[in-house]
Amino acid sequence: MRRTVRSMTTALGVGFSLYFAARAIWWIEQPAVPLLIIAAIVLYLAATLTAVLASSADGVRMPAGAAVLVLVAGIAVPTLVSLALVPQMRGAPFATWYIGAIGVLAVVCIVRRRLLLGWIVLAILVVSASAYMGVGRAFTLGLVGSITWVVVAHLLIIFWDRAVRDTERLADVQRAVSAWNATQLVRQRERRVRAQRALAIAGPVLSRVVAASGVLTEQERLDARLAEGTMRDELRGAVLLNDAVRRAIADARRRGAVVTVFDEGGLEGMEPARLSEIRDELATVLAGARSNRVIVRAGRDDRIAVTVVGRAAGGAHDDDAVDLWHEIPRAAP
Repeated sequence: MRRTVRSMTTALGVGFSLYFAARAIWWIEQPAVPLLIIAAIVLYLAATLTAVLASSADGVRMPAGAAVLVLVAGIAVPTLVSLALVPQMRGAPFATWYIGAIGVLAVVCIVRRRLLLGWIVLAILVVSASAYMGVGRAFTLGLVGSITWVVVAHLLIIFWDRAVRDTERLADVQRAVSAWNATQLVRQRERRVRAQRALAIAGPVLSRVVAASGVLTEQERLDARLAEGTMRDELRGAVLLNDAVRRAIADARRRGAVVTVFDEGGLEGMEPARLSEIRDELATVLAGARSNRVIVRAGRDDRIAVTVVGRAAGGAHDDDAVDLWHEIPRAAP
């Protein structure tokens, strides 16, 4: 069975409670009213076990009902024990059990995140013990120990909560670093793929230019321009491209159009199915475009994913020069 912090603290709380209850019934002399001591023991055990074992929504903070019972026990137990004994017997070892017992009850309140209640119970204990025994005698017979327990418990809870918060922040930082590393790995892989594709496109053309010492035919010059444009597309807007888009762009360039592709991050985080639909629609638009200059832009817009603008050469005004305007929405129509 795996031991947890809560199970260990629960066992300690129950163990100390039983210890003080057993000490209470170890009478050296007969109390004047034994039933009052028995009632105090029963009330104390009921309050302590309820405070230790009662569950709550968050699993740590003591429920309100248990807190009320603890407060009642903190007030009633010292009074019941003191009234059951004659004044001369109130300093006997078996008569002072409630000092440690109520101290344990206050510590339980602190551990279960009822800090104010714990200090209230301790204050009630100090007042009660001092009233029935005298201040000096009460502190000599165990009140200092109870106060020390509560102070130490409060400090431990503060340090524990701070350590938990620091651990959670560290875990968040580690998750963020892991996510950043994963993103960088993906981007590095994408850059390698793009570089390999660019080399595959430009390699044969460059080899031909070197072999011909720069003397190229018209077809070779066209192939070089197409390769240069394709390389720019792969570097600037690889997310927008699939085989159909690449073919449509290549066909437009072969007939003399200037095609420019910009990806400004507008397609980041989009579902693969919708991204595929956008690429197919873009390929259809480019295949039907007859503009002399075509600009494809994926901007960061909440509504529009891709904008295609076509401009005709020779327009008198900028508005007249635009002969193609097509917007592909981010969401499926």
